[in-house]
Amino acid sequence: MRSSGPIQADRAVATTGGPLSGRRAPKIQLRHGEGDKHHLTSLQGLVALSLDALSSVAYGPEAIALVLVAAGSAAVGHTLPITLAIAALLILLVISYCQVIAAYPDGGGSYAVAKQSLGPKVSLLAAAALVVDYVLTVAVSLAAGAASLASAFPALGPHLLGACLVGLAVLTALNLYGIADSARVLALPTLLFIVSIVGIVVAGLARGHPAAVVGTAMPLPGYEALSVLLILKAFSSGCSALTGVEAIANGVPMFREPRVRHAQRTELMLGLLLGTMLVGIALLIRRDDVVPRANVTILAQLTAGAYGTGWLYYAANIIVTFALGLAANTSFGGLPVLMSLLAKDHRLPHLFALRSERPVHRYGVVAVAVLAAALLIAVDAETHRLIPLFAIGVFTGFTIAQAGLVRHWVRLRPPKWAGKALLNGVGAAATTVATLVLLTTKFTEGAWVILVAIPLLILLFTWVEGYYAKVGGALGLGRPQPVPRSPDPAARLVIVPLSPATAISALSERAISAALAIGGEVTAVIVSDAPGELDGLRAEWDRWTPGVGLKVLDGPSHTVVRPIVEYVRRQEADGRWIAAVIPGVQPPHPRYRVLHTQRDLLLAAALRDHTDAVVCFLPFRIPD
Repeated sequence: MRSSGPIQADRAVATTGGPLSGRRAPKIQLRHGEGDKHHLTSLQGLVALSLDALSSVAYGPEAIALVLVAAGSAAVGHTLPITLAIAALLILLVISYCQVIAAYPDGGGSYAVAKQSLGPKVSLLAAAALVVDYVLTVAVSLAAGAASLASAFPALGPHLLGACLVGLAVLTALNLYGIADSARVLALPTLLFIVSIVGIVVAGLARGHPAAVVGTAMPLPGYEALSVLLILKAFSSGCSALTGVEAIANGVPMFREPRVRHAQRTELMLGLLLGTMLVGIALLIRRDDVVPRANVTILAQLTAGAYGTGWLYYAANIIVTFALGLAANTSFGGLPVLMSLLAKDHRLPHLFALRSERPVHRYGVVAVAVLAAALLIAVDAETHRLIPLFAIGVFTGFTIAQAGLVRHWVRLRPPKWAGKALLNGVGAAATTVATLVLLTTKFTEGAWVILVAIPLLILLFTWVEGYYAKVGGALGLGRPQPVPRSPDPAARLVIVPLSPATAISALSERAISAALAIGGEVTAVIVSDAPGELDGLRAEWDRWTPGVGLKVLDGPSHTVVRPIVEYVRRQEADGRWIAAVIPGVQPPHPRYRVLHTQRDLLLAAALRDHTDAVVCFLPFRIPD
């Protein structure tokens, strides 16, 4: 929940006591992002966090068929039993992640489970695997969506990368505006996608035979026997349809109260929809003997078989394309929350834990966009170069989460713990097999990149954690500290840097007044490359009698910052405590900032970097 800041505290006082007691409290107008209504309901959570998993039906069953076809067209019929096995694994995962949601309501999924049950090293592995998977989800979804759109509109073929980057920019803007608001934007596309896929399954099964056949027949290889290894390879490829199942457990803090109940409902709805669509598509593939054909996807063939090749066929394909592009929104919902948890554990920069008013982890959203853009540019938005990497990260997370829950049940031993531990143990074994098969069969196709990226991320987390530990030691966190003492008044020196042009002005008057309020000796400092030409200014200063001395420093080569920094360092060397009150003009509009030198900001930065002075920046606001 959002922490109570001064505004919330003031509201509590206004409505519970004081002069308003006994009267109806005034209605407080909440700002955008305040209040529970800006968190997700179960349906909004399904929209915002589940489209990645749901849209995977566009390529999951096809991935199975593309592996099985190596054993001939008859082997493609085994897509159904393999899909049923994947659906069984889906049931295990959904139940498991419902347990994760209840046990770890602060989010984090496999990372939170590993941190508590398996130790810090395994939690780093889980976090690295999740980061890789989330970034790949964005890249794969956008690349697949762009490729699908280019199939309908060939003119876009040379501009796949540009289309991906435009889609990425749109999603980034939506999520910077607020996840609840982006959920509303995504509601219609998600609903249309679900209706389209369910309609394809229902209409296709209702027909005795396909309404139309699209694509060009191509020779099928049939050079490999249908072996256990081939079935395992098809199973692991089809498991790409399960990516995204964990996103809801990672994003629990974004749901409305009661968060656990809303998140669990969303997880169950996701499992029911995804399982129904996967099995329905596999039934159609087996019944109609659908095999891969040139220039079309298997889902497009099933669409033509259900709807024919009229306007419904084109509408369904466009909806699928749009859904694939928007599936990237899952990562924008889950990864910033995970990064905020890593930041709170001192494993990522603390700025990733900051939230804006909406509420949004904006730095996390920007990080997702930058990493995904870099990956898309690196592979030139080619989907086939990303697919081999896709499921490895998430299945590593699946395995860690379920193994951690086994340890959790064994340690706590709640009622019926043995059955829960057995369920999670079976799931962990199944996902371990899938992970190993993915790594061995996809290693030469690019999976080796994951074996490099994950250790590098673990090193990054470890380095950041070590740095924060060093900072904590230097700050003496957790250790008794001496009682603070005020510096000797005779040793205090407060300087007010001024320019010759504004030495006698309302700007300098406010700055000197602020310096006098601090106490100690106050000196106005001016830098000039021709100190002998300031006699008139000195005389005018004496007539003004501001009550402080005027110190003129020599500034050769028109330098201003360095002479003041050197002057402060000399004073510090003499044992003096230095404060600098730096006045600066604050224009009425940002567009006017370019008309000012920004010398005050440069001086403040230089004093912070090179001295131990207390730097006070005093803005002088110009009225509009």
